[in-house]
This record gives sequence, C-alpha cells and structure tokens, in this order.
Amino acid sequence: MKKSITIGHLYPDLLNLYGDRGNIQCMMKRCQWRGIEARTIEYNLDDTIDFSELDIVLLGGGSDREQMLVCRKLQEIQKDFKAYVEDYGVVIAVCGGYQLLGNYYQTDQGRMEGLHLVDLYTEQQPGRLIDNIVLQSDLCEMPVVGFENHGGRTKIGGNKPFGKVLYGSGNDGESGYEGVVYKNVIGTYLHGPLLPKNPQICDYLIGKALERKYKEKISLEPLEDLEEEEANTYITKRFL
Repeated sequence: MKKSITIGHLYPDLLNLYGDRGNIQCMMKRCQWRGIEARTIEYNLDDTIDFSELDIVLLGGGSDREQMLVCRKLQEIQKDFKAYVEDYGVVIAVCGGYQLLGNYYQTDQGRMEGLHLVDLYTEQQPGRLIDNIVLQSDLCEMPVVGFENHGGRTKIGGNKPFGKVLYGSGNDGESGYEGVVYKNVIGTYLHGPLLPKNPQICDYLIGKALERKYKEKISLEPLEDLEEEEANTYITKRFL
C-alpha cells in the first residue's frame, strides 16, 4: 500500500519570519523522493483546523504582534491541539511557534498566555541571542545546525531538550541546552530554515508521523544527501 502524509502549515501568512516555508518544502520533497504521497494544507486565521486529518503540524515564527494574533485564535481550539499532541501527533514549532507551546510568554508589553501544550515558559530579557548555533541531539547522528535570533529566554523545566549546545546560546544562554522534545513535538529556536540543513531531523519527523498513522515500525529508504551533509559539515567545522 502506498503511504501518504498530510502536513498542516498553521498561519504561514503571519508566521513565516525566517523562511519557515522551506521546512515544508523539505518535508514534501523527502517524502516524494521516496514515493510517499505528500500534501500540505495551509491554514489562515479564519480557517477551521481539523487535527484528525493532519500527520505533521508546522508552527513557525513571527513578531510578537503576529504571535499574539495567532495565540488568540489557537486558544479557541486549544483542547483539540492538546489532544493531538497527547496522542503523539507530530509538531515542529520554530521560534515564536516554540514560545507559543508553553504556559506563557512574558514581554515588555505584557504577558501572553500560551497554549499549555508543553510545560515551559518564556520571559523576555534585555539583549537578543543572535548567532549561528550547533547542537548535539539524541534524535540524530549528525550535529544539528541553524541560526538563532530571539529576545526570549525559555525555561523547559524537567522536559527533554532538543539538544546540547556546542556553539551558540540556546534556550536562555545559560543552561547549555536548546529547544524541547515532548512526545512527538519538537520546539526549537533554530532557523535556517532548520530541516534542509538537518535532513536526519526531517526524516525523524516523517518517520514518527508514518508510524503513528499506520501503526507499524517505519524504516525510511536512505536518500543521497551529499549536498545537505556538506552544508551541515561546513557550519559545524566553521563554528566548532
């Protein structure tokens, strides 16, 4: 049976600050190259989201104002989103999207109530954490590389981090860790976009989505990732 996957891109008109659409393109291509049918549904602010038809959800980054608009909208369907997450629905949340996963985001303009999907919180502090970043993650063999630019400092409590910081600042510039992993959710500050430079993370998300959908162990066909590996290695060698 030919396998298929449906990706939900939430509010790309508002949350696409650092080319997060490239993450969608990467997932689509890596599915198609393997003969997996892939489609993306883009949801705008007034659209109804049916999580039951989604296998992967992308929540990208935006400005504080845009995040607030999106968060107000998502509060209306928080229970559905929470049920999807608790049922091991796959989510990749980047920067502003990562902050929205948590309990709240304290800014200079006030406190933004989060979606309470993962037990974490973010507080804005003076100075932005801006630089390239390299991680060591349990989710893949290759280093994870990207670019961070955020004023918020995120505390993930007892949750598992996405990776250990080898170069860069990470969640708060102090803990030595970046991002969060909760069930099949990855929250991260890494732009770039993230997935083209880190094909093993892309395949991790695709594999988890297929296993959840088809209730079987999935072994993805290897792809020739020479260019992707070269880009990853260049960043790693440059900054380590």
